[in-house]
Amino acid sequence: MDDNLSMTQEQPSKKGLCSVRHGLAFILQLCNFSISTQQMSLSIAITAMVNNTATSIQPNASVERPSTDYSQDYWNETRKEFKAVAPTYDWSPEIQGIILSSLSYGSLLAPIPTGYVAGVFGAKYVVGAGLLISSVLTLFLPLGADAGVAPFIVLRVIQGIAQVMVSTGQYSIWVKWAPPTERSQLTTIAGSGSMLGIFIVLIAGGLLCQAIGWPYVFYIFGGIGCACCLLWFSLVYNEPKNHPFISFSEKSYILSSLAQQDSFPDWSLPIKAMVKSLPLWAVIVSYFCQYWQFSTMMAYTPTYFSTVLEANVRDSGILSALPFITGCVCLILGGLLADFLSSRKILRLITVRKLFTAIGVLLSAVVLLILPWVKSSFSTTVALLVLSSSFSSLCDSGALINFLDIAPRIQSGVGEMSS
Repeated sequence: MDDNLSMTQEQPSKKGLCSVRHGLAFILQLCNFSISTQQMSLSIAITAMVNNTATSIQPNASVERPSTDYSQDYWNETRKEFKAVAPTYDWSPEIQGIILSSLSYGSLLAPIPTGYVAGVFGAKYVVGAGLLISSVLTLFLPLGADAGVAPFIVLRVIQGIAQVMVSTGQYSIWVKWAPPTERSQLTTIAGSGSMLGIFIVLIAGGLLCQAIGWPYVFYIFGGIGCACCLLWFSLVYNEPKNHPFISFSEKSYILSSLAQQDSFPDWSLPIKAMVKSLPLWAVIVSYFCQYWQFSTMMAYTPTYFSTVLEANVRDSGILSALPFITGCVCLILGGLLADFLSSRKILRLITVRKLFTAIGVLLSAVVLLILPWVKSSFSTTVALLVLSSSFSSLCDSGALINFLDIAPRIQSGVGEMSS
């Protein structure tokens, strides 16, 4: 990574959140919001979809609870209400684990072709198509569950591939739209939609299950995704020069900022150089660590509250939402802080990336390692999950954006593939 990426000439531009590039960030925030609600819907709904999700708790284990609402009687009554409004299935804990993880089955290799296709045809169409496919499949998940475990898993696998099209393809947008000194704030504003979506679905999911039945969790959030597609295809353009509403000053500012970077307009991919690149491998390892933790928390936090802490579905959803709304706020603040430190030359850009990555990975991991030892304390468990999410969100201003610093040197290939 070159430190001169943090240096841009002063240009007259449209500043503030009313700029077109910030508007694009907020549209992507809404798209990420929709995708994350679809990813998380099953995690909260599955506790209402099955006949028995709770694992056996040791008789002598004591759990601190804030109120009597977490009693077993209340939990049993809640599950009776679920059974009255929607069908339930006899899925074992093993089957539940397979179903929850099936979203990731097809997404292991999908980012590579997705990034390349986004570079060829434009991120607008790749991201829009992924969002539309995922949203439509979300609407059909209740039918898939009725059809059986195998069809349900197949729908989830295809949905996971479509969601990768959104999460990966969107970074091709920022190669063309984000000035180097604003990358952290723009990408974190867009990425915060994921945390916000998880917060909303955890808050509302349990209430929806209890009030009108778990199928409506999928119907509502799938419908929101379809509506987001209309907004995306209407207002988003692949490059500033093609946008009909952008001001001349803002367009000039973006283009001149990006023109200062070293780039090679070549469609050939330096595969051999990429394999030997230690910075690229560092980004890949950091991605793996971050998303392993994030995916685990996203999928299993509600189940952890409902089984280990014996919270009912509604309350487990509300409590599970706290770490993610805190992470959403810290994600945006972290992006603003990272750009401030680099643009004011308080720290070198490479130092900012390494510092935020180290804090995000190491401190969040340490906090989670403590979690099994304090499961008898309800309040301590919630506090540790909040801290872990807060620390982890700083990675988005570290290694998770670092590829935008190094990849644009070959605009058409490496940038998309490493995203």
